[in-house]
Amino acid sequence: MAAREKSVSVGNAEVIGFRLHSHNLLAQRPIDDLLEVAGVCAVQNSPPGSALLALAARVEGVTGAHLDHLVAQDKLLLQTWCMRGSPFFFPTADAPVFTSGVLPATEVARLRLIGGAGPAHGTLGMGLDEVVDRTVAHIGSVLSQRALAIGDLGAELATRIADTLTATQRAAWEAPGRYGANQPLGEAVVHFCLRILTLRGIVCLAPRADNTAPFVLLEEWLDGPLPKTDPAADRATLLRRYLRCYGPSSRGEFAAWLGVRAGDVDPWWDKVANELTPVDHNGRRRWIRTEDLDELRSAHKADGARLLPPGDPYSQTRDRDTIVDPKYRRAVWKTAGAPGVVLADGAVAGIWRPRKSGSTLTLTITPFQPMSSRLRALLREEAAAVAALRGASEVHVRFDSPAR
Repeated sequence: MAAREKSVSVGNAEVIGFRLHSHNLLAQRPIDDLLEVAGVCAVQNSPPGSALLALAARVEGVTGAHLDHLVAQDKLLLQTWCMRGSPFFFPTADAPVFTSGVLPATEVARLRLIGGAGPAHGTLGMGLDEVVDRTVAHIGSVLSQRALAIGDLGAELATRIADTLTATQRAAWEAPGRYGANQPLGEAVVHFCLRILTLRGIVCLAPRADNTAPFVLLEEWLDGPLPKTDPAADRATLLRRYLRCYGPSSRGEFAAWLGVRAGDVDPWWDKVANELTPVDHNGRRRWIRTEDLDELRSAHKADGARLLPPGDPYSQTRDRDTIVDPKYRRAVWKTAGAPGVVLADGAVAGIWRPRKSGSTLTLTITPFQPMSSRLRALLREEAAAVAALRGASEVHVRFDSPAR
């Protein structure tokens, strides 16, 4: 079907309702739907534990034990580095979408995805793909039947790769780098390359141990490799899911969500261009899947309250002014130490921060506007659920004065 040429106009209320519906935030789903919910657009798990809170906001009865069982025993959920180089959970059955589908088609775009490594490759005189191939050549012998934190894994791989380099390359490889104290340049580059290996389905993340999520060989973890798929089809599926969650959207917003530049996204966008309809939203031309247009223009009623964690899928939208008043943007999105988001009757109504001491969780809510007694009561119930998920037996909720 060809894309419609005539643009339709939609307002914030329609867009927010559509996204809340797509993100399963209008009503909680039954526990049997957890995998489907996780596969909508994957669930970021940084800071650690945020994925559990995000899923619990969408699915009834989720517990840490249930999530751990799906990951470590059933192997139905997989965790690996994904969009923007961040760790995400997604259904193992959807792994090609969130690995092959995320991996850029060109070396230049791959270098942008991992970010920061460009100058190092110039110093080494080796391109990204060359170092990735050298890493792949040794990863099996280093990681087989083991689970290694990134520091230990990077150090072992860097030592093996060093033995294969020329004298000039090795001198640069073993020289101090600029990415970490006392970290050789080559070891830092290997850390970057591991992000590509996750997207090639070679390694993944095992459950956390000793406060870190170690790497394992994906084929050993799953007792078999991922199925062979068409990368172009995987990219198209990823973009379709993105537009279902964050549409109407643009190339630039999709690129920012993915972790590349707008000029890199043709391999994704061109595959689905004839499935899209232009939409005028806030004076800008954006795009929605034609089959989602009726849903976008439908009425969606949001009731209740949710405490969404930092990095929640809903707050990962790139057109932030759509869901948050611009004067509160800096309070919601911080480079470090980002708070959670209070969702009240479908609106981002404040932020929240937890502090745990022993078995007591103190949760401080800072609303953007005065809150009714009804919403305060609902948020206290949500806080009790968060406390249970975080292993606290007691919870104290404090409401700050509205943010200015």
